[in-house]
Amino acid sequence: MDVSCDLQVDVNGEQVFMVDKEVICSYSGRINKLIGKSKRGTRYLKVIFHDFPGGAESFELITRFCYSKGKIEISSINVSTLYCAASYMEMKKSVSGNQNLFELTEKSLEDVRYWTWSELLDALRLCQNLMPVASSSGVIDKYLDSLIGRVASSCETSPCPSTSSADSSGFRLSCDTKSTESLRNSAFRATWWFEDLASFEPFLIETLVKQMVSKNIDHGLLSKFLFCYQKSRFSVAKTMDEKCKTMETVIEMLHLLDSSCISFKTLFGMLRITLNLKISKFSRNKLESMIGSQLDQATLDNLLLPSPVGSSYLYDVNLVLRLLKSFISKGACCVPLTRLRKVASLIDLYIAEVAPDPCVKPSKFLALIRSLPESARDSYDAIYHATLMYLEVHSGLSEEEKMKVCSGLSYEKLSSEACSHLARNKKFPSKSAGQALISQQVKLKSLLQETNQASPYLDSPCSLLETGHEDQQIVLYAGKLDLSTENEKLKEHLQGMQWRVLELEKACRKMQNQMAKMLKSRISSHNNARSLPRLCS
Repeated sequence: MDVSCDLQVDVNGEQVFMVDKEVICSYSGRINKLIGKSKRGTRYLKVIFHDFPGGAESFELITRFCYSKGKIEISSINVSTLYCAASYMEMKKSVSGNQNLFELTEKSLEDVRYWTWSELLDALRLCQNLMPVASSSGVIDKYLDSLIGRVASSCETSPCPSTSSADSSGFRLSCDTKSTESLRNSAFRATWWFEDLASFEPFLIETLVKQMVSKNIDHGLLSKFLFCYQKSRFSVAKTMDEKCKTMETVIEMLHLLDSSCISFKTLFGMLRITLNLKISKFSRNKLESMIGSQLDQATLDNLLLPSPVGSSYLYDVNLVLRLLKSFISKGACCVPLTRLRKVASLIDLYIAEVAPDPCVKPSKFLALIRSLPESARDSYDAIYHATLMYLEVHSGLSEEEKMKVCSGLSYEKLSSEACSHLARNKKFPSKSAGQALISQQVKLKSLLQETNQASPYLDSPCSLLETGHEDQQIVLYAGKLDLSTENEKLKEHLQGMQWRVLELEKACRKMQNQMAKMLKSRISSHNNARSLPRLCS
C-alpha cells in the first residue's frame, strides 16, 4: 500500500506528525469531521490539537494502531492512554466498520478486577496526566470503584500493607506468620492504604473521597486519611499554591463528613497552618464552621491565636467571634445547656486574656461578652474582673464608653462581694455603681420575703430575726436612692446593704437547719405513734 504524508498533526505544540490522511481517517471519526470542513482540493492539510490526552507519546500509539491495520498489544500499562486517546479521536466501530480501538480497550478494562494493587495505582497515577478525558470517559471511575472495593474488603480481612508486597494480588486474605503480629493491630488493618494514595493529586482525592462517602465508608477512617494526606503532601510541596490547593481540597472533603467523626485537635492544627496560607474565603469559612460546631471541646490555648498580619491587637478576636457564631448558628436554645455553659466558661477565660490588650476596642470587648446569652452563665464575677482589668488598661475612655463596656455585666448575677467591690472602685462609672446597688437591694428584699415566709414554721421565737425593722430600712434606702447623687453616698449605701445581706444569709442558713431538724423530729414522733397498739376507745 502506497503511503503518503499529506496530513500534518500538531500535538499540543510538542511535536508535528506527518501522516497519511486516508489511513488515519479510516479509524478516526474526529479527523474525518475536521477534514470534511476543509476546502476541497487542498493537497496538504494541518490539524492542531491543544488538549490531546497523553501528548505526543499518546498520538504515536494511535498512529501505530492505524498503520498496523487495527492491531496493537494492550496491557494495564497502556490501556488508560489508549482508551482516552481512542475516546478523544472517536475511534469507534461506526467509523472503521469493525472493532476499533475504543471497543478493544473497553473490553480490556473489564479485567481491572484481576489487576494487582500496584497496577491499579499506576493506572490511576497515569490518568492524572490524561485529564480531562480520563474523567469524562469514565475510566477513572472504573479504577476508583475497584480501589474502593478492595479498601472496603480489607477492613474486614488482612490487607496487603504496601505496593511493594502487592505484586501478586490487590489485597491478601491471609498473611505469613512474620506479619501476623502486626496485622493484629486494628488501626493498621484499617489504614494500610493511606501512604499508597498520598501521591495522588488533590482533584483525584476529591473524586475518591466523594465516592467513598457514597459507598458508606467509615467517616472516622476517611477523616484520618485526609489528615494523613494533608501532612504527606505538605512535606513534598514545592510551592505555596500546592499547599493551598491541598488544604482547600482536604477542608472541602472533611466538610462532607459527620463532624463527630473528625478530630477536633487536628482541625485546630489545620487552622493554625492556614494562618500562613492564602486559602479561599469559602474554604476558610467551612473550616471555621467545623471548629465552631465543636467549640465546647476547645481549650484556652486553642483560642489564643495571633491576629492577622497588619492588625494591631494581640489575639485574633474576630476569629473567636466567628467561631462563637458558628457554635450557636442554629440558635442558643438548640444547644444543650451543659455545652453552652462549658463554652461560656472558656470564653470568660479568653476575655480575661484579651482584656489587658490596649488595642482591643470597646465594641470588640463587649461583643465577646454578648456573644453568648445571659443564661449561659450562672455568675458574672469573671466578666466583672475582666471588665475591671479592661477599664484599668483603657483609662482614657470617656464616661459614655465606660458605660458601654459595663453594659455587658449582669448585675443580678454578680456576687455580693463583686457588687461591693464595684461600688468602691473608682474605675467604674457612677451609674454602674448605682445599678449594682439597686440589684443588691432587690436581692435583699427577696431574701427578706423568703425569711418571712419561712418564719411561721419555726417553733422557737428566739430564733427569729426582727425583720420588720430591717424591711423598713430597706424601703427607706430605696426611697432615698437617687442616681444623680454623688458616688460616695452610693458606696455608703451599698456597704450598709452588704452587711445586712451577709447577716441575713447567716440567719437563713440557721433557720433552714432548725426547720430540717424539726421536720425530722415530727416525722419520727409520728411514726412512733403509729407503731403503738390502740387502747380502749
